[in-house]
Amino acid sequence: MHSFYIDAPLDGVAALPAEEAKHALKVLRLGPGDEVCAMDGAGGRWRGEIAGVAGGAVSVRLLETLPANESPLRLTVYEGLPKADKLDFIAQKLTELGAAALVPVRMERCVVKLDDRDGAKRRERLEKIAREAAKQCGRGIPTRVEAPMDWKRALQAMARHDALLIPWEDARGTRLADVCRALPDARDIGIVIGPEGGMSPGEVDAMRALGGRTVTLGPRILRTETAAVISAALAMQLWGDM
Repeated sequence: MHSFYIDAPLDGVAALPAEEAKHALKVLRLGPGDEVCAMDGAGGRWRGEIAGVAGGAVSVRLLETLPANESPLRLTVYEGLPKADKLDFIAQKLTELGAAALVPVRMERCVVKLDDRDGAKRRERLEKIAREAAKQCGRGIPTRVEAPMDWKRALQAMARHDALLIPWEDARGTRLADVCRALPDARDIGIVIGPEGGMSPGEVDAMRALGGRTVTLGPRILRTETAAVISAALAMQLWGDM
């Protein structure tokens, strides 16, 4: 069953936005009577069917409300700005896993330097990737993507979580499962992932001062995009709904 975003429903019927309607008609070749999953992007999900097609416009009849599928864990991943298109991959996979937010962070060892204009463009692209990933996996709410943050502002945001996890190549002994045993009731968790060059000792010390806990992901060094995805998956398995 194909998924589509809808405009606000009225009396059990909703219209597809122009881009969604074009995709339904021109790419998927759908027509009246075809079953679809309709999503409002704010958590609402319905089983529906295409009710009518006229002049490129598509209306959907909402047949029944589908169960909400957001995780009980509110997970935010702070990602040190990586090179190339790695953020694209991270945004897609975090959406599939059920993360609440992705926050790109300007860290000391980041090679990529984005000004506000480039950061806004990157955010727009990542938001689109998250929306498409949400459609693919049938998730009612895409992962929220923030504009790239400077380190000081990111630290302020990190302080607000129930638990702050810091996967770090120099960490020894403590694993995510150990933190879960210590904080089983945490429902708002932040995970901080360093860029390709890793996090500086000063950055790690600053997060520890907030109560952040360094954890190991094993004896092998992971790429930044791998660390982001595996950390999110483990957190969802330990505290979430996987």
